Amino acid sequence: MNKQVQMALTDPVQTEFGPVVGEAGEIRIFRGIPFAAAPAGVLRWAPPVPLKPWRTAREATQWGYDCPQVYDHKMRSPGISEDCLTVNIWTPARDDKASLPVLVWLYGGSFVRGSGSDARSDGMALAKRGAVVVTFNYRSGLMGFLGHPELTKESPNGFSSNYGLLDMIAALRWIKTNIQAFGGNSKSVTVFGCSAGSAGIGLLLVSPLAHGLFDRAILESPGSFRPLASLADSEKAGLMLGDDLAAMRGMTWEQVLARQPDFIPKMRGLTTPRVLRPIRDGYVIPLDEDDAVRSGKFNKMPILVGSQADEGTPFIGSWPVKTLDDYRSVVEENFSAKGKVKEALEVYPAKTEADIKNGLAGMFGDAQFQYGARRWAREMAAAGQPAYRYVFTRERPGLGRPPFHSEEVEYVFGEPTLTSNGKYDATDAQLSGTMMDAWIRFAATGNPNGAGLPAWPLYDSKGDSYMEFGDKPSVASGFKRDQLDFLDRYFGAV
Repeated sequence: MNKQVQMALTDPVQTEFGPVVGEAGEIRIFRGIPFAAAPAGVLRWAPPVPLKPWRTAREATQWGYDCPQVYDHKMRSPGISEDCLTVNIWTPARDDKASLPVLVWLYGGSFVRGSGSDARSDGMALAKRGAVVVTFNYRSGLMGFLGHPELTKESPNGFSSNYGLLDMIAALRWIKTNIQAFGGNSKSVTVFGCSAGSAGIGLLLVSPLAHGLFDRAILESPGSFRPLASLADSEKAGLMLGDDLAAMRGMTWEQVLARQPDFIPKMRGLTTPRVLRPIRDGYVIPLDEDDAVRSGKFNKMPILVGSQADEGTPFIGSWPVKTLDDYRSVVEENFSAKGKVKEALEVYPAKTEADIKNGLAGMFGDAQFQYGARRWAREMAAAGQPAYRYVFTRERPGLGRPPFHSEEVEYVFGEPTLTSNGKYDATDAQLSGTMMDAWIRFAATGNPNGAGLPAWPLYDSKGDSYMEFGDKPSVASGFKRDQLDFLDRYFGAV
């Protein structure tokens, strides 16, 4: 409390559940505002429920707890608790009349980890450029995506799993309802995220429950358009945790997470469903993305979507694939179901063992991220919506390699110093500023064009154009066209 006592506080801001005070300054910061009740006890593995209102102003100056997870790096939160459903807000507005564009960040982490307090997604720099920035926590791993027959029986809507997606939806409802009080425009809410966060956005685009909760979307390296596990698949896997729901809810979260490795394959399937992530449950997600867009059953809106030059290399280093026979086995496991092994080996050739790493990295990055980026651009453009595609290619000083998965995130948040042990220069700082301005313009208008950029064309499948964020932004076309056309044929998109 000593730090809180010394800190200058804002005037109370009224939210639907009660008033809050945050940290005063050029940018007002509100941390750890709860948007739903703690999903613990009988509420573990249940949709989020509303909070009990409060009357006395609640201090929102400390980060909320992170949802249960195994960390991959240190967060700024005080630790882990099941009482973790909170939002954080950075706003340059002085009152509720500013009507600024709102950027809502969904973190990545393979749907097993992540935090709204992550320093890599601090909203200060974007807020200083004129946006209200929001981050929030959602359940992940076994706490957020456990399917189980007993949970399905318990549900009035006949589903289980996807609790993490329901947390996203609850947070977005809270933001739509309350953001005007913080100076945001509730009719100009843009969701943006990377990796699992971006995949979550893709799924919200096909969820009827998310309709009307956001107005534009920015998807950075979306894991989209691969087959989803079914409810039956998820329920079967969930039985590995036990068959007594009361006993399962009596476990500590640490005991639950100790069982999580049982649900994660040693090598990720590139074209097959995963159970420990969002599933096709028939309620939150009625259809796979592919089926949803084919039938027009998706939330249509302006979209900005892109990827990194090298999405796959960081993920395949531990794969036990050493020989050409091993390599062929991976290709067969992923592409034999539709008779595409020969074609896959032509698109991702490995003539010698020295070629294996590049072949695996290409297959992984394209199937998991590059394909979803181009596909979403195509689908929104075909639906008559403004779609803008980018590829991030800036090679950091001294790295000697192209950017890997998620390495543009620090640029988008104005923190390029947080990447690669501080190896950066004036080019990185300028590129970061250009990207922040483009993201904010898109959030405000649905169009990222403006000062600092060459004319960024609307995406169309024939031209296949994109903005390349390299040393200097430039327009190019046809990025990984042959590989992504092959995946279109494999997944049946053509």
